[in-house]
Amino acid sequence: MTDSNTILVTGAGNGIGRAVTTHFHGRGWRVIGLDTDSEALAELRSAMPADGALFLTCNVGREGEVSRAFDRIAQWLGEDAIDCLVNNAGIADPYAGPLDRLSLADWQAWIDASLTAAFLVTRGALPFLQRSGSASIANISSTRAVMSEPETFAYAAAKGGLDALTHSLAVSLGPKVRVNAIRPGWIETGPWQRKGKRTDPDHRAKDRAQHPAGRIGEPQDIAGAVEYLHGATFVTGQHLNVDGGMTVKMIYED
Repeated sequence: MTDSNTILVTGAGNGIGRAVTTHFHGRGWRVIGLDTDSEALAELRSAMPADGALFLTCNVGREGEVSRAFDRIAQWLGEDAIDCLVNNAGIADPYAGPLDRLSLADWQAWIDASLTAAFLVTRGALPFLQRSGSASIANISSTRAVMSEPETFAYAAAKGGLDALTHSLAVSLGPKVRVNAIRPGWIETGPWQRKGKRTDPDHRAKDRAQHPAGRIGEPQDIAGAVEYLHGATFVTGQHLNVDGGMTVKMIYED
């Protein structure tokens, strides 16, 4: 058995997931990353030693793929635990278009990518989490779970469901496993994409001014929140807004 802690991150290839994976690897943790983007995972794999990182191509919204991934994870872990699970996977673009044109298949894609995936991965990870002396789960929800922009029906429903799953899991899995949700607000993920898809931020002064914190969020902000919640052993079943204060500021039309 190893003395290092282990974190499992879904949607690890780009954006918030990439930042969380990189952050914890830099803290000396072993990391397991799941994603559908094999090119992004190859970049991460080349940057992190194989004995401290495992990256698997997996659509976490599909039961069979999740089952096969955990077969490989079990081999890699041996008798070791998963100490922290981050259910981050999801469809990044929230906009579905007009309700009367939203197909059931597209609706289901949003639900499966985030909510169903969190259920499947948490179920698969549970035996490994229960080996840990202080296990935690962070579900990456969204401020859109509690406030909406037009035509974001499926995304908002998936994230709202993830919030509800969070408190249900916290009650059911405690005290062995603590479960919290993080609700990111506007997070600029452009610099945290794989090569060829990276973009540089180009924010206007009024974009920054929407936030009492005075800036747009960065993926590292979410990584820090995951680290805080993992260490906060008396916090479970909670939903933490990480949004620079945007959701508490009244904004009037010009």
